[in-house]
Amino acid sequence: MASETVSPREYGLGKTHRHDNWWVGPMATAIGLGGFGVYATFRAIYNAEYVVGHGTQTLPESAYLLSPFYSPLLVFPWLPSWLSPAFLILWAPGGFRLTCYYYRKAYYRAFFLDPPACAVGEPRNAYQGETKLFLFQNLHRYFLYFALIFLVLLAIDVVHACLWPSGGGMTFGISVGTLVLALNVTLLSLYTFSCHSWRHLVGGKVDCFSCVALGQARYKAWKRVSFLNKTHMLWAWTSLFGVGFADFYVWMVASGRITDLRIF
Repeated sequence: MASETVSPREYGLGKTHRHDNWWVGPMATAIGLGGFGVYATFRAIYNAEYVVGHGTQTLPESAYLLSPFYSPLLVFPWLPSWLSPAFLILWAPGGFRLTCYYYRKAYYRAFFLDPPACAVGEPRNAYQGETKLFLFQNLHRYFLYFALIFLVLLAIDVVHACLWPSGGGMTFGISVGTLVLALNVTLLSLYTFSCHSWRHLVGGKVDCFSCVALGQARYKAWKRVSFLNKTHMLWAWTSLFGVGFADFYVWMVASGRITDLRIF
């Protein structure tokens, strides 16, 4: 006996046979990414209260804390006062996230509704792919190299956050700010090293691990990265809000609204 089958998808924006709240995911993504974009843009334009500690006029007796939005600290006498140094920095980590495979899926669905969700109608019927302007997405593997450099720079900032002025010299100490910056680097590292491009760099273009130099070592590294890659979405979100919180914490300390508590 023949039975009638119903396609789970209908053509036309938002049309679907789904009965669940499919729109919650894209809406939450739009709020999360949009909110972070607004905050990061504001902080870059604000161009103040992003560094505290020794060698600065803001809390010179405290640990050195630098916002990740402004790291490395750029001092150019010729730089116009209206041009924030954050704009000279954020293009690199921002480009890495913008071209990330996960984030493409996230903002294509949230902002372009292409498609809004699985089995939900989109504005077009034909797949056009990442052509024309979107060819820049192929730069993701190159942005990865910049991301690795920034991980080193941010790790150096954590080391500096452990050095406290003491009697004309420096002494080791840890504060809440140190832990915030360290957590930020940890989350960014997990996001970067779970990246698909990093996984390809470690084990890509190899059909036979036992047939190439250091094959066993590369295979083990590829297996570890593949395991981390399974949670790439988790690290994408936690690292995004982690870097935003790190900047916010430094901002609050630099403005005098809160005090960076020294633990020991």
